[in-house]
Amino acid sequence: MSTKLSALRHVRGFDVVRPISIATIVAIMLPLVLLPLLTIFVFGTSKGLGSFWAALTAPQAIFALKLSMATSFWATVFNVVFGLFAAYVLSRYDFRGRNALIVTISLPTAIPTAVAGFALLLLWGPNGTLGRLIEPHGIRIMYTAYAIILANIFVTFPLAFGVIKPVFDTMSRSLEEASATIGATRWQTFWHVTLPSLRGAIVTGALLTFARALGEFGSTILVSGNMTMRTQTAPLYIFAKFNRGQVEAANAVAIVLALLSFAIFSILFLARDWLDTE
Repeated sequence: MSTKLSALRHVRGFDVVRPISIATIVAIMLPLVLLPLLTIFVFGTSKGLGSFWAALTAPQAIFALKLSMATSFWATVFNVVFGLFAAYVLSRYDFRGRNALIVTISLPTAIPTAVAGFALLLLWGPNGTLGRLIEPHGIRIMYTAYAIILANIFVTFPLAFGVIKPVFDTMSRSLEEASATIGATRWQTFWHVTLPSLRGAIVTGALLTFARALGEFGSTILVSGNMTMRTQTAPLYIFAKFNRGQVEAANAVAIVLALLSFAIFSILFLARDWLDTE
C-alpha cells in the first residue's frame, strides 16, 4: 500500500512562486508552440469547414497521407523488432566492441536528416555503390516507396532501442532464472517472462518511432524524388503545395498531421500508465 507524501512547503500561506512559475512556462510556450499550432487550425477553418474538407479529400492529399501512414508503419515494425533484438543482445552479453556498437546504433539521432538522405542516395542510388549493381537487374530502391521506408528506418533507428534497452538493463533476472530452473527453454522464457515486462517500453518505442517517421522530411525529399501520386508523403505534399501558393491545401494536411501527433502522444502516456499497472 503506497502512501502519498505531501509536498514540502518552504513558505507559509500563499506561495507566490507557484503561479509565477506556471505563468512563465505558459508565456514561453505561447509564441514557440501554442500560437503556431493554434494558427494552423484558425487559418485552416477560416474559409469554412467545407473548404477545409475539399482540400483534405483531394486525391493528392489522400494519397500523401496514406503513403506516410504505410511507410511509417513498416519502418516502425522493423525498428521495434530490431530494437528489441539489439537491446536483448547488448544488455545480456558483454563483448569487445559492445560500447562502439551502442554508439553506432544511436548515431542517426545526431546526423542531419539531409545527410542521411544523401548517404542513402550514394549507396542505393542508380549510380551508387550498391545501386549500380542491382539496377541492371531491374531492381530500383531510390525514388520509390521502398526508399521512403529505408529513410524512415535510418532516421528513427535508435528510438525503439533507446527506450527498450534501459528496461532490459534494470530488469531483475530472478524470474528468468526461475523459469530456467523449471525446464523452460530460452525462447519460452523470453516469450512468457521477459517480453510481458517490456510491454510499456515496446509501446512507447513504437509510438515514438511512428510519430517521428510520420513527419520525416529532410531525408525523404532526397530519396523519394517528391513525385506526385507516387512518392510524395504528407510533409512533402505540404512543402510542394506551399511553394505553389496553395496554402489551403498545405494547411489541411498540416492539421491532420498535427492532430495525429497529438493523438499519438496522448496514447503514449495513457498506454504507458495502463501497461505499467498490469
